[in-house]
Amino acid sequence: MSDLLPLFPLNTLLVPGLVLPLHIFEPRYRQLVRELMDRPDEDEREFGMIAIREGRSLERDGIEALYPIGVTTVLRQVEEHPDGRYDIVTTGARRFRIRSLDSSEELLRARVDFLAEPADDEDALRAVHVARRFQEYRSALGGQVQASVGEDETPEDPTVLSYLVTAAMVLPLDDRQRLLSAPTTGARLTLAEQLLIRETVLISELSAMPAVELPGQPPSAN
Repeated sequence: MSDLLPLFPLNTLLVPGLVLPLHIFEPRYRQLVRELMDRPDEDEREFGMIAIREGRSLERDGIEALYPIGVTTVLRQVEEHPDGRYDIVTTGARRFRIRSLDSSEELLRARVDFLAEPADDEDALRAVHVARRFQEYRSALGGQVQASVGEDETPEDPTVLSYLVTAAMVLPLDDRQRLLSAPTTGARLTLAEQLLIRETVLISELSAMPAVELPGQPPSAN
């Protein structure tokens, strides 16, 4: 049976393990924070982050405005302001696929299936190649963006590395969503290596970077 999950659509993408601060001021999302805070177990204070396709809107396109796969995030810190606004900190948790939307209330909810993260014995070797390509990519970037991960901080865990690359690369949203949607860690690492090679060549030979939101920039407030 699928689960009913409150949704927070954004024009950016979240990955498991990423810390995401948000400023909450819309009434429906204030309601969401209150609803989550009523749950005594912090790990159950979970809602879904889903990216909106470029040029689409929920009002006009409904479910077609959203990418099918998103990531839940868990509410970890809450600061309430006197006027009812909140500053919150959340942490990306697990991937899900949307089956249907429930828009009967102001707060959008979705019926979702949670996705496994299959791994295999070859992932460790793939991760070595991706880590090397990632360092080459970051060297090519040079001072064009501020590095968020030190060279000695590249994770050894293949799944963690695959999501780090997904979050850290300067890519169009479609490419990052392809990485997030990869069915296995191995598939994500394989795709990540292809994209790292492509982007490193573009930066090195053409001095070109995609005109997209840079990693580390906060998403738009609700």
